[in-house]
Amino acid sequence: MQSVDVAIVGGGMVGLAVACGLQGSGLRVAVLDHVVPQPLANDAPPQLRVSAINAASEKLLTRLGVWSNIVARRASCYHGMEVWDKDSFGRITFDDASMGYSHLGHIIENSVIHYALWQKAQQAADIALMAPAELQQVAWGENDAFLTLKDGAMLTARLVIAADGANSWLRNKADIPLTFWDYRHHALVATIRTEEPHGAVARQVFHGEGILAFLPLSDPHLCSIVWSLSPQDAERMQQSGDEAFNQALTIAFDNRLGLCRVESERQVFPLTGRYARQFAAHRLALVGDAAHTIHPLAGQGVNLGFMDAAELVDDLRRLQRQGKDIGQHLYLRRYERSRKHSAAMMLAGMQGFRDLFAGENPAKKLLRDIGLKLADTLPRRQTPTASPGDGV
Repeated sequence: MQSVDVAIVGGGMVGLAVACGLQGSGLRVAVLDHVVPQPLANDAPPQLRVSAINAASEKLLTRLGVWSNIVARRASCYHGMEVWDKDSFGRITFDDASMGYSHLGHIIENSVIHYALWQKAQQAADIALMAPAELQQVAWGENDAFLTLKDGAMLTARLVIAADGANSWLRNKADIPLTFWDYRHHALVATIRTEEPHGAVARQVFHGEGILAFLPLSDPHLCSIVWSLSPQDAERMQQSGDEAFNQALTIAFDNRLGLCRVESERQVFPLTGRYARQFAAHRLALVGDAAHTIHPLAGQGVNLGFMDAAELVDDLRRLQRQGKDIGQHLYLRRYERSRKHSAAMMLAGMQGFRDLFAGENPAKKLLRDIGLKLADTLPRRQTPTASPGDGV
């Protein structure tokens, strides 16, 4: 039976960020995942799943020693943002220079971030990567958690970290209640070639049927789109022919970048919100989508998860230095309180924002028109800088 201090179940971006952050802390770490990630070929077409990485996440990835590797591969730095309501004159535009920044963020394929973190973890003597591995059973003891894998192998850990996604098996086994709501929209994602160059500007348009975000990629004419639509419209757009889809997309986007042409398959998935009632328990901590999922409107999905990782790593390193039991719920409560508050504020704010921009109610249309015009007159240091479409 193998013994470690920290067992991270889920080797995605957030789980690996925790593992890399604990490197050199004196804690022995194991990461369990279903698959071994593969590197993305340099000439591979853009992947459909991308993230809009903000400054805080960039800082974390730099601290973990993977940022230079990520940007050397395929990262698209964007310098401006444009947000507007299709049915009114309300709009917000701003750029990095007006806010005193060198850039607003980066659009990066999830697989690029994932593999860079995996490579970093592979190089660490105090991190054991166990993949492919599938957790079959967990038991919570007084001083340890006992994990049994599908192949019969057993593992003990002082702390188990659930980084196993929105449908977290560990969260369910720990009987942690979940607040769940259906946004009644589906997201359609695809790679689009635009007639006009995107100019390294992220764009988002609100219309009565949903939300459409264009995220600029490294090719000046390629964008990754996230189109939030009713389930019926999303299915119709996925099944329609290329020409019909291109025409509908160009119209929905107000012809901002000329004719739009789809260059990839179109994937559709339902949009739901989840919020765990607890982010920690005895010998257990939740991070990333296992703790919370939000509407991609916010552009904060993976960024919120990376901030979970950063805060949990700092707390665990401090507890280890102080000689305290890292798996005691008493010591995990600081992390839990802080991250629950951040996630709840983001969820509540984005739900209200989404509700305001949903539908054709004349009062709502007037309010959002006034709101966008007012926001566009604010000093740029006060303008919200959330990036659209992140973490889908």
